Amino acid sequence: MTNYHDHERALVSSFIIPERQSRYLELLEKPKRRKDITRSLAHFKHLDPRYIVPIAPREQHVPEILRLLKTKGAPENCYALSEDDELDGKEVSLADALKEIVGRGIGTFLSCIPGKLAYFEDEECRWILERRS
Repeated sequence: MTNYHDHERALVSSFIIPERQSRYLELLEKPKRRKDITRSLAHFKHLDPRYIVPIAPREQHVPEILRLLKTKGAPENCYALSEDDELDGKEVSLADALKEIVGRGIGTFLSCIPGKLAYFEDEECRWILERRS
């Protein structure tokens, strides 16, 4: 099982724009500063657009998003980096986490395969994040 530091480092170094990566990694390493990042997730502007996979409007519901992620190799569980304290920093069921966040505007990353596949939602958008080898 991958530990949470691996998921967080991989999320930042794979899906955040390069000029912000070192700052995010530094803040995530400090428990007292973690909230600086999680509070910013509702209006997050630092995703690397090269790895954003748009989700068609008709597919922006839990069953369809889960199917899309599973098709890309997502396992049953994922790691959450979230403004929701109940999810943040935990390994959770992917299906349950999607039910919790989709459509609620809760800024959250769900890391499915570290550095390769994730889901992101904030108050404005829903995206799959994918880096292909």
